[in-house]
Amino acid sequence: MKTRHPLLALSAGLVLALSACGGGGAGSGEGGGGAAAGGGDDGQVTVGVAMPTETSERWIADGNNVKAGLEEAGYEVNLQYANDDIPTQSQQIDQMITTGNDVLIIAAIDGTALTSQLAAAADAGIPVISYDRLIRGSEDVDFYVSFDNFNVGVQQGTSLLNGLGLLNEDGSRGEATGPFNVELFAGSLDDNNAQFFWDGAISALQPFIDDGSIVVKSGQTDIAQAATLRWAQETAQRRMEDLLTSAYNDGSRVDGVLSPYDGISRGIITALTNAGYGGADRPLPTVTGQDAEIASVKLINDGVQYSTIFKDTRQLAEQAVTAAQAYVDGEEPEANDTETYDNGVKVVPSYLLESQIVTRDNVTSALVDTGYYTQAQVDAGQA
Repeated sequence: MKTRHPLLALSAGLVLALSACGGGGAGSGEGGGGAAAGGGDDGQVTVGVAMPTETSERWIADGNNVKAGLEEAGYEVNLQYANDDIPTQSQQIDQMITTGNDVLIIAAIDGTALTSQLAAAADAGIPVISYDRLIRGSEDVDFYVSFDNFNVGVQQGTSLLNGLGLLNEDGSRGEATGPFNVELFAGSLDDNNAQFFWDGAISALQPFIDDGSIVVKSGQTDIAQAATLRWAQETAQRRMEDLLTSAYNDGSRVDGVLSPYDGISRGIITALTNAGYGGADRPLPTVTGQDAEIASVKLINDGVQYSTIFKDTRQLAEQAVTAAQAYVDGEEPEANDTETYDNGVKVVPSYLLESQIVTRDNVTSALVDTGYYTQAQVDAGQA
């Protein structure tokens, strides 16, 4: 690892001293606007936070949670969203570096597109924390915070099997025998997590594909065929429409759909509903998801979408803040995985969190009782 900013620990000490004298936190800037002041010159530590988009409620929540945690720690925060535009995110990170931000937390749009920015950050002694989406192809990624993404995929595949009745919740074989027609969707291939989700899900589904309990009627069983660029809901809807036209024009029906993200799930459900699914004679198939977006949580609560994977991003934001604090203090963040996440150049030390399957049966206990949503938000489908 390259030598990091020699003023970070000093800056942190000054921040704490100023906070104690003033009776409040030093980080009161709103971020998300223009360039923030760099750290070092006035004792203020600034953390640049680059998020991919504000079109997903998940990323809005992540940005807000990271910002709040950093400000509580006494840091200035330069929070930027890039509207899923790679050049915009590259420019935002360039600006964070040139204006002297002391630590960078980056949720990349394209995990392969930031090599020059990360090299510049390393040359400037700025630690880089890759947030949820692993940045690939660079030696200048210092730390990674995420969930156990292979296990997220296993949970998606498992919940699909539960919904079809092929597998009981205790892991034993269910009473259903099939064969069930299932279609497979994957995430955006420029996001490293998409492959982990896919591999985990397929590991759960493959035995049932092999024994004929599950049939992928379209024949599209490769991740490249199933991929959804930028995780876009509209793209998923169009592909589902095409699958219905090409593979189900003989009167057969779809029984289940593996979806890796709630936005994709809603696109799939829209296509199915428009094609006549949802009635007593042709019920909606079992559709999975991820991220517990409130619109999909309502669909789950209403019996429309079967499941989602709840990744408590409050914990993820907290871990990113903890890692940033470690670098500010001149220390190395604690990793609980130093083997799994190879970005093509190096194995990036990581801190991985656990996730949870959410269905209609546990919406309240998983999401309402934990304070993630209120019951009123679940009922309305709006946060």
